[in-house]
Amino acid sequence: MNKHTTTRKGVILAGGSGTRLYPLTQAVSKQLMPVYDKPMIYYPISTLMLAGIREILIITTPAEQPRFKELLGDGHQWGIHFEYTVQEEPKGLAQAFTIGADFIDGHECAMILGDNLFYGFNFARMLQSADKRKDGATVFCYHVKNPSAYGVVEFDDSGKVITIEEKPENPNSPYAVTGLYFFDKKVAMFARDVAPSARGELEITSVIDCYLQRGELYVEKLSRGTCWLDTGTHNSLLDAASFIQTVEERTGLKIACPEEVAYRMGWVSAEHIMEIAIPLRKSGYGEYLIQVVNEVHPL
Repeated sequence: MNKHTTTRKGVILAGGSGTRLYPLTQAVSKQLMPVYDKPMIYYPISTLMLAGIREILIITTPAEQPRFKELLGDGHQWGIHFEYTVQEEPKGLAQAFTIGADFIDGHECAMILGDNLFYGFNFARMLQSADKRKDGATVFCYHVKNPSAYGVVEFDDSGKVITIEEKPENPNSPYAVTGLYFFDKKVAMFARDVAPSARGELEITSVIDCYLQRGELYVEKLSRGTCWLDTGTHNSLLDAASFIQTVEERTGLKIACPEEVAYRMGWVSAEHIMEIAIPLRKSGYGEYLIQVVNEVHPL
Protein backbone atom coordinates (compact mmCIF):
# COMPACT_ATOMS: atom_id res chain seq x y z
CA MET A 1 0.00 0.00 0.00
CA ASN A 2 1.24 3.50 -0.83
CA LYS A 3 1.92 5.15 2.54
CA HIS A 4 0.37 8.47 1.62
CA THR A 5 -0.42 11.06 4.31
CA THR A 6 -2.11 14.39 3.66
CA THR A 7 -2.94 17.61 5.50
CA ARG A 8 -6.46 17.45 4.08
CA LYS A 9 -9.19 17.25 6.74
CA GLY A 10 -11.90 14.60 6.64
CA VAL A 11 -15.59 15.00 7.49
CA ILE A 12 -18.06 12.17 8.03
CA LEU A 13 -21.72 13.16 8.06
CA ALA A 14 -23.37 10.64 10.39
CA GLY A 15 -26.41 12.63 11.46
CA GLY A 16 -29.90 12.42 10.03
CA SER A 17 -32.96 10.70 11.38
CA GLY A 18 -32.69 7.42 9.44
CA THR A 19 -36.44 7.31 8.87
CA ARG A 20 -36.07 4.96 5.88
CA LEU A 21 -34.68 2.32 8.24
CA TYR A 22 -37.42 2.63 10.88
CA PRO A 23 -37.92 0.89 13.31
CA LEU A 24 -34.24 -0.16 13.39
CA THR A 25 -33.16 3.43 13.87
CA GLN A 26 -35.62 4.19 16.65
CA ALA A 27 -33.03 3.13 19.24
CA VAL A 28 -29.68 3.54 17.47
CA SER A 29 -28.08 5.58 14.68
CA LYS A 30 -27.93 3.70 11.39
CA GLN A 31 -24.19 4.45 11.19
CA LEU A 32 -23.70 2.39 14.37
CA MET A 33 -25.59 -0.61 13.05
CA PRO A 34 -23.60 -3.59 11.74
CA VAL A 35 -22.84 -4.16 8.11
CA TYR A 36 -21.97 -7.85 8.35
CA ASP A 37 -19.08 -7.91 10.86
CA LYS A 38 -18.35 -4.23 11.58
CA PRO A 39 -20.23 -1.07 12.55
CA MET A 40 -21.27 0.87 9.47
CA ILE A 41 -19.12 3.87 10.48
CA TYR A 42 -15.95 1.76 10.05
CA TYR A 43 -16.42 1.79 6.29
CA PRO A 44 -16.34 5.58 5.67
CA ILE A 45 -13.57 5.95 8.27
CA SER A 46 -11.47 3.40 6.39
CA THR A 47 -12.13 5.18 3.10
CA LEU A 48 -10.77 8.47 4.45
CA MET A 49 -7.80 6.65 5.99
CA LEU A 50 -7.00 5.07 2.61
CA ALA A 51 -6.87 8.61 1.19
CA GLY A 52 -4.18 9.41 3.75
CA ILE A 53 -6.44 11.52 5.95
CA ARG A 54 -5.65 11.43 9.67
CA GLU A 55 -7.81 14.25 11.09
CA ILE A 56 -11.52 13.45 10.89
CA LEU A 57 -14.62 15.29 12.13
CA ILE A 58 -17.65 13.11 12.82
CA ILE A 59 -20.97 14.95 12.69
CA THR A 60 -23.74 13.20 14.62
CA THR A 61 -27.13 13.90 16.10
CA PRO A 62 -26.99 15.30 19.65
CA ALA A 63 -28.49 12.13 21.15
CA GLU A 64 -26.10 9.74 19.40
CA GLN A 65 -22.79 11.50 19.93
CA PRO A 66 -21.93 9.72 23.23
CA ARG A 67 -22.35 6.33 21.51
CA PHE A 68 -19.97 7.30 18.70
CA LYS A 69 -17.42 8.52 21.24
CA GLU A 70 -17.72 5.29 23.19
CA LEU A 71 -17.14 3.23 20.06
CA LEU A 72 -14.38 5.28 18.44
CA GLY A 73 -12.71 7.37 21.14
CA ASP A 74 -10.19 9.94 19.95
CA GLY A 75 -8.80 7.71 17.19
CA HIS A 76 -5.32 7.17 18.65
CA GLN A 77 -5.78 3.40 18.46
CA TRP A 78 -5.66 3.77 14.66
CA GLY A 79 -3.01 6.47 14.51
CA ILE A 80 -5.57 9.16 13.65
CA HIS A 81 -7.50 11.89 15.45
CA PHE A 82 -11.28 12.25 15.74
CA GLU A 83 -13.23 15.33 16.66
CA TYR A 84 -17.00 15.42 17.11
CA THR A 85 -19.75 17.93 16.61
CA VAL A 86 -23.52 17.78 16.23
CA GLN A 87 -26.08 18.50 13.55
CA GLU A 88 -29.01 19.79 15.55
CA GLU A 89 -31.41 19.38 12.64
CA PRO A 90 -30.75 17.83 9.21
CA LYS A 91 -30.92 20.61 6.63
CA GLY A 92 -28.98 19.09 3.77
CA LEU A 93 -25.54 17.67 3.08
CA ALA A 94 -23.94 21.05 2.37
CA GLN A 95 -24.69 22.03 5.97
CA ALA A 96 -21.73 19.86 7.00
CA PHE A 97 -19.30 22.50 5.77
CA THR A 98 -20.82 25.30 7.81
CA ILE A 99 -21.11 23.06 10.89
CA GLY A 100 -17.51 21.95 10.41
CA ALA A 101 -16.05 25.31 9.33
CA ASP A 102 -13.90 25.72 12.47
CA PHE A 103 -12.54 22.20 12.09
CA ILE A 104 -11.79 22.61 8.38
CA ASP A 105 -10.13 25.96 9.19
CA GLY A 106 -9.05 26.85 5.68
CA HIS A 107 -7.75 23.39 4.74
CA GLU A 108 -8.74 21.26 1.80
CA CYS A 109 -11.24 18.67 2.93
CA ALA A 110 -12.94 15.45 1.92
CA MET A 111 -16.44 14.55 3.01
CA ILE A 112 -18.05 11.13 2.98
CA LEU A 113 -21.55 10.16 4.00
CA GLY A 114 -21.69 7.83 6.97
CA ASP A 115 -23.80 5.23 5.14
CA ASN A 116 -21.66 4.93 1.99
CA LEU A 117 -19.43 1.90 1.39
CA PHE A 118 -16.76 1.59 -1.29
CA TYR A 119 -14.66 -1.36 -2.34
CA GLY A 120 -12.58 -2.07 -5.41
CA PHE A 121 -9.31 -2.61 -7.20
CA ASN A 122 -6.98 0.41 -7.09
CA PHE A 123 -9.54 2.38 -5.07
CA ALA A 124 -6.88 3.62 -2.62
CA ARG A 125 -4.77 4.86 -5.52
CA MET A 126 -7.78 6.73 -6.94
CA LEU A 127 -8.41 8.37 -3.55
CA GLN A 128 -4.80 9.43 -3.16
CA SER A 129 -4.77 10.83 -6.68
CA ALA A 130 -7.84 12.94 -5.87
CA ASP A 131 -6.15 14.17 -2.70
CA LYS A 132 -3.12 15.39 -4.64
CA ARG A 133 -5.38 17.69 -6.68
CA LYS A 134 -5.33 20.78 -4.44
CA ASP A 135 -7.48 23.10 -6.59
CA GLY A 136 -11.13 22.56 -7.41
CA ALA A 137 -13.44 19.70 -6.48
CA THR A 138 -13.32 16.01 -7.27
CA VAL A 139 -16.42 13.84 -7.08
CA PHE A 140 -16.95 10.20 -7.97
CA CYS A 141 -19.81 8.89 -10.08
CA TYR A 142 -21.18 5.41 -10.56
CA HIS A 143 -23.41 3.84 -13.22
CA VAL A 144 -26.74 2.98 -11.54
CA LYS A 145 -30.08 1.54 -12.55
CA ASN A 146 -32.17 4.22 -10.81
CA PRO A 147 -30.34 7.55 -11.22
CA SER A 148 -33.42 9.64 -10.32
CA ALA A 149 -32.81 8.69 -6.67
CA TYR A 150 -29.45 10.49 -6.67
CA GLY A 151 -27.60 13.54 -7.81
CA VAL A 152 -26.93 12.95 -11.50
CA VAL A 153 -23.99 14.15 -13.57
CA GLU A 154 -24.34 14.61 -17.32
CA PHE A 155 -21.43 14.42 -19.78
CA ASP A 156 -21.09 15.71 -23.33
CA ASP A 157 -19.81 13.55 -26.19
CA SER A 158 -16.20 14.34 -25.27
CA GLY A 159 -16.71 13.24 -21.67
CA LYS A 160 -16.79 16.76 -20.24
CA VAL A 161 -19.26 17.42 -17.41
CA ILE A 162 -22.02 19.80 -18.48
CA THR A 163 -24.68 19.54 -15.74
CA ILE A 164 -25.25 18.18 -12.27
CA GLU A 165 -28.79 17.87 -10.96
CA GLU A 166 -30.26 16.62 -7.67
CA LYS A 167 -32.80 13.77 -7.98
CA PRO A 168 -34.11 14.68 -11.46
CA GLU A 169 -37.43 13.20 -12.59
CA ASN A 170 -35.99 12.60 -16.04
CA PRO A 171 -32.26 11.94 -15.66
CA ASN A 172 -29.97 12.90 -18.54
CA SER A 173 -27.44 10.28 -17.52
CA PRO A 174 -27.18 6.94 -15.67
CA TYR A 175 -24.26 8.28 -13.59
CA ALA A 176 -25.02 9.03 -9.95
CA VAL A 177 -22.78 11.16 -7.78
CA THR A 178 -21.62 9.05 -4.85
CA GLY A 179 -21.40 10.25 -1.26
CA LEU A 180 -17.67 10.97 -1.41
CA TYR A 181 -16.34 14.43 -2.24
CA PHE A 182 -12.94 16.15 -2.29
CA PHE A 183 -12.92 19.95 -2.08
CA ASP A 184 -10.34 22.71 -2.02
CA LYS A 185 -10.20 25.57 0.47
CA LYS A 186 -13.15 27.43 -1.11
CA VAL A 187 -15.79 24.89 -0.07
CA ALA A 188 -16.83 26.56 3.22
CA MET A 189 -17.33 29.86 1.38
CA PHE A 190 -19.45 28.24 -1.33
CA ALA A 191 -21.50 26.27 1.23
CA ARG A 192 -22.17 29.41 3.25
CA ASP A 193 -23.70 31.10 0.18
CA VAL A 194 -25.88 28.16 -0.94
CA ALA A 195 -29.62 28.87 -0.88
CA PRO A 196 -32.07 26.15 0.20
CA SER A 197 -33.55 24.11 -2.63
CA ALA A 198 -37.24 23.56 -3.32
CA ARG A 199 -36.98 20.70 -0.81
CA GLY A 200 -35.80 23.19 1.80
CA GLU A 201 -32.34 21.65 2.00
CA LEU A 202 -28.80 22.89 1.41
CA GLU A 203 -27.94 20.56 -1.45
CA ILE A 204 -24.43 19.25 -1.95
CA THR A 205 -25.07 19.43 -5.70
CA SER A 206 -25.39 23.23 -5.34
CA VAL A 207 -21.87 23.36 -3.89
CA ILE A 208 -20.55 21.07 -6.60
CA ASP A 209 -22.22 23.25 -9.23
CA CYS A 210 -20.25 26.25 -7.94
CA TYR A 211 -17.09 24.41 -8.98
CA LEU A 212 -18.64 23.33 -12.29
CA GLN A 213 -19.49 26.93 -13.19
CA ARG A 214 -15.89 27.96 -12.49
CA GLY A 215 -14.51 25.10 -14.60
CA GLU A 216 -12.97 23.54 -11.49
CA LEU A 217 -14.97 20.31 -11.22
CA TYR A 218 -13.32 16.94 -11.82
CA VAL A 219 -15.48 13.83 -12.05
CA GLU A 220 -13.98 10.37 -11.72
CA LYS A 221 -16.04 7.44 -12.97
CA LEU A 222 -15.78 4.41 -10.70
CA SER A 223 -15.05 1.37 -12.84
CA ARG A 224 -16.94 -1.89 -13.00
CA GLY A 225 -14.27 -3.28 -10.72
CA THR A 226 -15.33 -0.92 -7.93
CA CYS A 227 -18.45 -1.31 -5.83
CA TRP A 228 -20.40 1.57 -4.27
CA LEU A 229 -23.11 0.69 -1.77
CA ASP A 230 -25.59 3.12 -0.21
CA THR A 231 -27.08 1.51 2.91
CA GLY A 232 -30.03 3.82 3.44
CA THR A 233 -32.82 1.25 3.08
CA HIS A 234 -33.52 -2.19 4.55
CA ASN A 235 -32.85 -3.91 1.24
CA SER A 236 -29.63 -2.01 0.53
CA LEU A 237 -28.41 -2.66 4.09
CA LEU A 238 -28.98 -6.39 3.60
CA ASP A 239 -27.35 -6.30 0.16
CA ALA A 240 -24.27 -4.57 1.59
CA ALA A 241 -23.93 -7.13 4.38
CA SER A 242 -24.26 -10.00 1.90
CA PHE A 243 -21.65 -8.43 -0.38
CA ILE A 244 -19.14 -7.93 2.46
CA GLN A 245 -19.75 -11.48 3.69
CA THR A 246 -19.22 -12.98 0.23
CA VAL A 247 -15.98 -11.10 -0.47
CA GLU A 248 -14.51 -11.70 2.99
CA GLU A 249 -15.32 -15.40 3.07
CA ARG A 250 -14.04 -15.90 -0.47
CA THR A 251 -10.76 -14.00 -0.04
CA GLY A 252 -10.04 -14.37 3.67
CA LEU A 253 -9.42 -10.59 3.74
CA LYS A 254 -11.46 -8.04 5.63
CA ILE A 255 -12.99 -4.97 4.03
CA ALA A 256 -12.69 -1.71 6.00
CA CYS A 257 -10.57 -2.91 8.90
CA PRO A 258 -9.19 0.36 10.35
CA GLU A 259 -6.46 -1.41 12.32
CA GLU A 260 -5.15 -3.02 9.14
CA VAL A 261 -5.30 0.23 7.17
CA ALA A 262 -3.45 2.09 9.95
CA TYR A 263 -0.77 -0.60 10.08
CA ARG A 264 -0.26 -0.80 6.33
CA MET A 265 -0.11 3.02 6.11
CA GLY A 266 2.68 2.99 8.69
CA TRP A 267 0.71 4.95 11.29
CA VAL A 268 0.88 2.30 14.02
CA SER A 269 3.43 -0.38 14.86
CA ALA A 270 3.14 -4.15 14.71
CA GLU A 271 3.43 -4.22 18.49
CA HIS A 272 0.46 -1.87 18.77
CA ILE A 273 -1.70 -4.07 16.53
CA MET A 274 -0.75 -7.14 18.54
CA GLU A 275 -1.78 -5.38 21.76
CA ILE A 276 -5.22 -4.89 20.21
CA ALA A 277 -5.40 -8.35 18.68
CA ILE A 278 -4.31 -10.68 21.48
CA PRO A 279 -7.24 -9.93 23.84
CA LEU A 280 -9.54 -10.54 20.85
CA ARG A 281 -7.92 -13.83 19.93
CA LYS A 282 -11.11 -15.82 20.47
CA SER A 283 -12.84 -13.74 17.80
CA GLY A 284 -12.19 -13.90 14.10
CA TYR A 285 -11.29 -10.22 14.19
CA GLY A 286 -8.37 -10.73 16.59
CA GLU A 287 -7.07 -13.70 14.63
CA TYR A 288 -7.24 -11.67 11.43
CA LEU A 289 -5.15 -8.84 12.91
CA ILE A 290 -2.52 -11.32 14.06
CA GLN A 291 -2.47 -12.78 10.55
CA VAL A 292 -2.00 -9.29 9.05
CA VAL A 293 1.00 -8.57 11.26
CA ASN A 294 2.57 -11.98 10.64
CA GLU A 295 2.16 -11.68 6.89
CA VAL A 296 3.47 -8.13 6.56
CA HIS A 297 6.17 -8.21 9.21
CA PRO A 298 6.64 -11.56 10.98
CA LEU A 299 7.37 -11.17 14.70
